[in-house]
Amino acid sequence: MYYFNSIFISLILFVVIVIANEIGMRIGEYHEGKSNNDIKSQTTAIQGSILGLLALILGFTFNMSIQRFDNRAAAEVAEANAIGTALLRTSLLPAPYDTNEKKLINNYINTRLAENDTDLTQQNIRREYDKKIQDLQQQIWNTAIDAADQAPNPVKTGYFVQAVNDMIDAQGFRTDQLERHVPPAIFYLLFVIFIATGALIGYATGLGKRTSRTPALVLSFLISLLVFIIIDLDRPRRGTIQVKQDSMEHLIEG
Repeated sequence: MYYFNSIFISLILFVVIVIANEIGMRIGEYHEGKSNNDIKSQTTAIQGSILGLLALILGFTFNMSIQRFDNRAAAEVAEANAIGTALLRTSLLPAPYDTNEKKLINNYINTRLAENDTDLTQQNIRREYDKKIQDLQQQIWNTAIDAADQAPNPVKTGYFVQAVNDMIDAQGFRTDQLERHVPPAIFYLLFVIFIATGALIGYATGLGKRTSRTPALVLSFLISLLVFIIIDLDRPRRGTIQVKQDSMEHLIEG
């Protein structure tokens, strides 16, 4: 499901809920003459319970998506800070290592920005960027070790080596955050509850002597819209709601 467009998923869900609502309404209309006030009251009570369950699961899932979005934003800032620190500490290195490291780190920043702007569905391109990033990390690390061997000063070269290590760790942590999503089982559970809710609302509506499809359609639309937002928040590199790269871009501007 992760590789399907979030708008497409929301539209399909909306259509299925509307169909379930229509089927439920037809069944309710069929049983309307055989029902009494007790049956209608029981149906209304069950409908309220399911709507309460729906609100609970929606709130839980939305909170999970928001937390993951915030974590990804924090990871972007943390990585930018780590790279910025390493970039500043290149001035502690002896020549020509300071110039070489500055060029490598600037190239690294551009590569990280390009990778983060690449859609997750473009797997071949992303694999190329991943390999390039690993190569650049290795080059930066090897140059730092060479500088430390030439000028074994723990205050200068030692600080830079530590900054490079933190920069690599920050990249790994951010990548890990980008790979964390709401478990698909929760979405499937949500979809089942949405469809069941639509059918039950249609059934309860059909039991009445006068029926109206407008409230059910509005509810179905709002549910689908909320699902779209949740799914979009859960897709850091292909959705509409994106974590901005401001902190990383400022490193280039600097």
